Amino acid sequence: MATIEATQVSTIAQFNDEFRQGNHSLGRIFTTPRVDGLSSDDQQELFRLVRTFDDFNLSNDPRGEHNFGCIEFKGEVYNFKIDYYAPNLIHGSEDSGDLTKTTRVLTLMHSSE
Repeated sequence: MATIEATQVSTIAQFNDEFRQGNHSLGRIFTTPRVDGLSSDDQQELFRLVRTFDDFNLSNDPRGEHNFGCIEFKGEVYNFKIDYYAPNLIHGSEDSGDLTKTTRVLTLMHSSE
């Protein structure tokens, strides 16, 4: 049982990494008002930092899914979070490791939001 769960977590982390690094066919991206208020150049740099983020550890990734991260940018802290929804985006996914049952949603926000 533990091997199956470890394999599932590894698959989920792989899909999350692919999505975060640019394979946007796996989901949708949302930003919050503080991110929307940044200049276009700053938004592009912030998304570059999200794509290249690799500081996953027990503090920010206790399940090993690579679905959350904190980024410091221009003296401010921003967070990204990946959630798992059913393809209709109304309900949560039945199985976040199954691409036919899951649409990933990455939200990029200022830590105050």
